[in-house]
Amino acid sequence: MNRHFDEQLELLRLLFEMEPPAQLKQEHGQPDRQQRSGEIERQPQNLQHDTISPGGEVRPDAGRERRKGIPEVIFGEAKSASQIVAMARGLLSESSRAIISRVQPEAVQALQAAFQGYAVRVHKAARAVVICRPDFAQSHTGGHVGVISAGTSDIPVAEEAALIAKEMGCRVTCIYDVGVAGLHRLIEPLRDLLSNDVDAIIVAAGMDGALPSVVAGVVPVPVIGLPTSIGYGFGGNGIAALLSMLQTCAPGLSVVNIDNGVGAGITAALIANRVAQARAHQSQ
Repeated sequence: MNRHFDEQLELLRLLFEMEPPAQLKQEHGQPDRQQRSGEIERQPQNLQHDTISPGGEVRPDAGRERRKGIPEVIFGEAKSASQIVAMARGLLSESSRAIISRVQPEAVQALQAAFQGYAVRVHKAARAVVICRPDFAQSHTGGHVGVISAGTSDIPVAEEAALIAKEMGCRVTCIYDVGVAGLHRLIEPLRDLLSNDVDAIIVAAGMDGALPSVVAGVVPVPVIGLPTSIGYGFGGNGIAALLSMLQTCAPGLSVVNIDNGVGAGITAALIANRVAQARAHQSQ
């Protein structure tokens, strides 16, 4: 078993054996010593301002990549620039890289200003930023992920998935704008993709979300359906695409949530990296 996995299990066991905190005891009807004696100590009113930074409390999971083979990704869309900078600092203090998805323009500027001694890569199409320490070395696993988009409007989410797969060490081949409205456009690019030993394929589609089922029906590798919030009228905002993919009759299609490029990229990369590992083992 992986040594790091053993360490994590041991840590989890120790956490379960720890004495519950006083607050938890109170919630379960176990008053602490001060309450039993009738002495309730009031906290100073300004305690929160003294102990919590303006950016808020953050706990980035720097050990996730070592533990699971999946890098920590900071979801930037709902966070302030100061929170994102704080989380990135936390990650980079313990690891060599920080990945931020769904980054707003003001946060991009803040990150560039805060990490001038680092390599700051802005991926506009994927709406993401990757910050690397000077000593960071990108791994190359040998896994091959294909990323297909039905239309050009699906490209931002597809690019997000492609970026994550690349950051997990995979070789990525992208095929865009080959949806069912002109299905003949798909044939040759898909043939080329399969001839290059692709291990998993992500298919991003909005509107009716039909393309992932088409691809899953003809390829011999796992397909990750990635519904996008592209559409109009009843079933718009990705709902019709999601339901269509979930209702597929094509075997071998798994589906992530609407616009979840990060989840699609991670899933495909995990599959591709495992296949590459098996390939390398067979060649020895």
